[in-house]
Amino acid sequence: MNDRIAYRRTRDVEKVRELIVGIHVEVRGEFGLMDRPFYQRERFNERLTAYSSRPGWEAVVGYQGEEPVGYVFAVPLGEDTGWWSAEREPLAAKYVTEDGTRTLALNEILVRRQWRGAKGKGAAHALHEELLSQRQEKRVTLLVNPALSEGRLKVVYESWGYKQIGTQQPFDDSPVFATMMRDPLR
Repeated sequence: MNDRIAYRRTRDVEKVRELIVGIHVEVRGEFGLMDRPFYQRERFNERLTAYSSRPGWEAVVGYQGEEPVGYVFAVPLGEDTGWWSAEREPLAAKYVTEDGTRTLALNEILVRRQWRGAKGKGAAHALHEELLSQRQEKRVTLLVNPALSEGRLKVVYESWGYKQIGTQQPFDDSPVFATMMRDPLR
Protein backbone atom coordinates (compact mmCIF):
# COMPACT_ATOMS: atom_id res chain seq x y z
CA MET A 1 0.00 0.00 0.00
CA ASN A 2 1.28 3.45 -0.90
CA ASP A 3 2.09 5.53 2.22
CA ARG A 4 1.17 8.81 0.54
CA ILE A 5 -2.13 10.41 1.35
CA ALA A 6 -4.04 12.06 -1.48
CA TYR A 7 -6.44 14.89 -0.63
CA ARG A 8 -9.77 15.61 -2.26
CA ARG A 9 -11.42 18.96 -1.58
CA THR A 10 -15.10 19.66 -2.04
CA ARG A 11 -17.69 22.32 -1.29
CA ASP A 12 -20.53 19.92 -2.20
CA VAL A 13 -21.53 18.08 0.96
CA GLU A 14 -23.60 15.54 -0.98
CA LYS A 15 -20.43 14.19 -2.62
CA VAL A 16 -19.03 13.26 0.81
CA ARG A 17 -21.98 13.15 3.24
CA GLU A 18 -22.22 9.37 3.61
CA LEU A 19 -18.45 9.02 3.88
CA ILE A 20 -18.20 11.73 6.55
CA VAL A 21 -21.16 10.40 8.54
CA GLY A 22 -19.79 6.84 8.28
CA ILE A 23 -16.37 7.86 9.59
CA HIS A 24 -18.02 9.90 12.35
CA VAL A 25 -20.00 6.85 13.51
CA GLU A 26 -16.95 4.57 13.24
CA VAL A 27 -14.57 6.83 15.16
CA ARG A 28 -17.01 8.16 17.76
CA GLY A 29 -18.17 4.57 18.30
CA GLU A 30 -14.60 3.47 19.04
CA PHE A 31 -14.48 6.11 21.77
CA GLY A 32 -17.84 5.01 23.23
CA LEU A 33 -19.63 8.24 22.36
CA MET A 34 -22.46 7.04 20.11
CA ASP A 35 -24.86 6.59 23.02
CA ARG A 36 -24.65 10.32 23.82
CA PRO A 37 -27.34 12.32 22.00
CA PHE A 38 -24.92 15.00 20.73
CA TYR A 39 -22.81 12.41 18.86
CA GLN A 40 -25.60 10.22 17.48
CA ARG A 41 -25.74 9.77 13.72
CA GLU A 42 -28.85 11.84 13.00
CA ARG A 43 -27.81 14.66 15.32
CA PHE A 44 -24.37 14.84 13.67
CA ASN A 45 -25.96 14.73 10.21
CA GLU A 46 -28.17 17.71 11.18
CA ARG A 47 -25.10 19.72 12.21
CA LEU A 48 -23.30 18.71 9.00
CA THR A 49 -26.26 20.00 6.99
CA ALA A 50 -26.28 23.29 8.92
CA TYR A 51 -22.52 23.85 8.58
CA SER A 52 -22.41 22.95 4.90
CA SER A 53 -25.32 25.28 4.06
CA ARG A 54 -23.19 28.32 4.95
CA PRO A 55 -21.13 30.22 2.36
CA GLY A 56 -17.53 29.03 2.07
CA TRP A 57 -17.99 25.59 3.68
CA GLU A 58 -15.31 23.17 2.54
CA ALA A 59 -14.28 19.59 3.32
CA VAL A 60 -11.02 17.79 2.67
CA VAL A 61 -10.97 13.99 2.68
CA GLY A 62 -7.68 12.11 2.79
CA TYR A 63 -7.21 8.81 0.97
CA GLN A 64 -4.47 6.23 1.01
CA GLY A 65 -5.10 4.46 -2.26
CA GLU A 66 -8.88 4.09 -2.30
CA GLU A 67 -9.14 3.82 1.48
CA PRO A 68 -10.43 6.95 3.27
CA VAL A 69 -8.07 8.06 6.04
CA GLY A 70 -10.23 10.78 7.55
CA TYR A 71 -11.72 14.19 6.95
CA VAL A 72 -11.78 17.78 8.06
CA PHE A 73 -14.40 20.42 7.34
CA ALA A 74 -14.74 24.09 8.13
CA VAL A 75 -16.71 27.23 7.32
CA PRO A 76 -15.93 30.95 7.59
CA LEU A 77 -17.79 32.83 10.30
CA GLY A 78 -20.22 35.28 8.73
CA GLU A 79 -21.52 38.57 10.10
CA ASP A 80 -24.54 36.80 11.56
CA THR A 81 -22.60 33.95 13.19
CA GLY A 82 -23.75 32.49 16.47
CA TRP A 83 -20.30 30.97 17.09
CA TRP A 84 -19.33 33.40 19.83
CA SER A 85 -22.74 33.68 21.52
CA ALA A 86 -22.26 30.58 23.67
CA GLU A 87 -19.01 31.77 25.27
CA ARG A 88 -19.27 31.50 29.04
CA GLU A 89 -17.23 34.68 29.49
CA PRO A 90 -17.95 37.13 26.65
CA LEU A 91 -14.95 38.13 24.55
CA ALA A 92 -14.28 41.72 23.45
CA ALA A 93 -16.57 42.86 20.63
CA LYS A 94 -13.63 43.71 18.38
CA TYR A 95 -12.34 40.14 18.83
CA VAL A 96 -15.61 38.47 17.83
CA THR A 97 -16.85 40.80 15.09
CA GLU A 98 -16.95 38.71 11.92
CA ASP A 99 -17.32 39.56 8.25
CA GLY A 100 -17.08 36.19 6.49
CA THR A 101 -13.37 36.57 5.74
CA ARG A 102 -11.74 36.99 9.15
CA THR A 103 -12.19 33.65 10.96
CA LEU A 104 -12.46 30.07 9.76
CA ALA A 105 -14.34 27.74 12.11
CA LEU A 106 -12.93 24.23 11.97
CA ASN A 107 -16.06 22.22 12.66
CA GLU A 108 -14.67 18.70 12.72
CA ILE A 109 -11.57 16.65 12.05
CA LEU A 110 -11.54 12.87 12.41
CA VAL A 111 -9.01 10.23 11.42
CA ARG A 112 -9.68 6.51 11.33
CA ARG A 113 -7.88 4.22 13.80
CA GLN A 114 -5.14 2.85 11.56
CA TRP A 115 -3.95 6.41 10.78
CA ARG A 116 -4.09 7.79 14.35
CA GLY A 117 -1.25 8.27 16.79
CA ALA A 118 2.36 7.34 16.07
CA LYS A 119 1.25 4.87 13.40
CA GLY A 120 -0.63 7.65 11.65
CA LYS A 121 2.50 9.70 11.06
CA GLY A 122 0.59 12.92 11.52
CA ALA A 123 -2.46 12.17 9.35
CA ALA A 124 -4.72 14.52 11.34
CA HIS A 125 -2.19 17.34 11.24
CA ALA A 126 -1.64 16.79 7.51
CA LEU A 127 -5.41 16.96 6.84
CA HIS A 128 -5.61 20.12 8.95
CA GLU A 129 -2.75 21.82 7.14
CA GLU A 130 -4.09 20.76 3.73
CA LEU A 131 -7.41 22.44 4.52
CA LEU A 132 -5.70 25.64 5.70
CA SER A 133 -3.25 25.74 2.78
CA GLN A 134 -5.85 27.13 0.39
CA ARG A 135 -7.90 29.25 2.79
CA GLN A 136 -7.78 33.05 2.84
CA GLU A 137 -9.08 33.74 6.34
CA LYS A 138 -6.75 35.42 8.85
CA ARG A 139 -7.28 33.01 11.75
CA VAL A 140 -8.90 29.68 12.61
CA THR A 141 -10.95 28.65 15.63
CA LEU A 142 -12.16 25.29 16.88
CA LEU A 143 -13.88 23.68 19.85
CA VAL A 144 -12.40 20.72 21.71
CA ASN A 145 -13.83 18.70 24.55
CA PRO A 146 -11.04 18.84 27.15
CA ALA A 147 -12.62 15.97 29.11
CA LEU A 148 -12.05 13.47 26.29
CA SER A 149 -8.81 11.49 26.12
CA GLU A 150 -7.69 12.99 29.45
CA GLY A 151 -7.00 16.31 27.72
CA ARG A 152 -4.52 14.87 25.19
CA LEU A 153 -6.48 16.16 22.19
CA LYS A 154 -6.36 19.72 23.52
CA VAL A 155 -2.59 19.37 23.92
CA VAL A 156 -2.34 18.21 20.29
CA TYR A 157 -4.15 21.35 19.12
CA GLU A 158 -1.86 23.47 21.26
CA SER A 159 1.12 21.83 19.53
CA TRP A 160 -0.44 22.97 16.21
CA GLY A 161 -0.41 26.60 17.38
CA TYR A 162 -3.85 26.94 19.00
CA LYS A 163 -4.45 28.72 22.31
CA GLN A 164 -7.50 28.44 24.53
CA ILE A 165 -9.45 31.71 24.57
CA GLY A 166 -12.56 30.62 26.46
CA THR A 167 -15.16 27.91 27.00
CA GLN A 168 -18.59 27.41 25.55
CA GLN A 169 -21.52 25.02 25.30
CA PRO A 170 -23.03 25.76 21.87
CA PHE A 171 -25.87 23.20 22.08
CA ASP A 172 -28.00 22.04 25.01
CA ASP A 173 -26.85 18.45 24.44
CA SER A 174 -23.19 19.24 23.74
CA PRO A 175 -20.28 19.04 26.13
CA VAL A 176 -18.62 22.18 27.45
CA PHE A 177 -15.83 22.83 24.96
CA ALA A 178 -12.59 24.73 25.20
CA THR A 179 -12.69 27.48 22.55
CA MET A 180 -9.34 27.60 20.80
CA MET A 181 -7.84 30.05 18.29
CA ARG A 182 -4.86 29.92 15.97
CA ASP A 183 -3.91 33.41 14.90
CA PRO A 184 -2.55 33.86 12.30
CA LEU A 185 -3.99 31.11 10.13
CA ARG A 186 -0.53 29.92 8.98
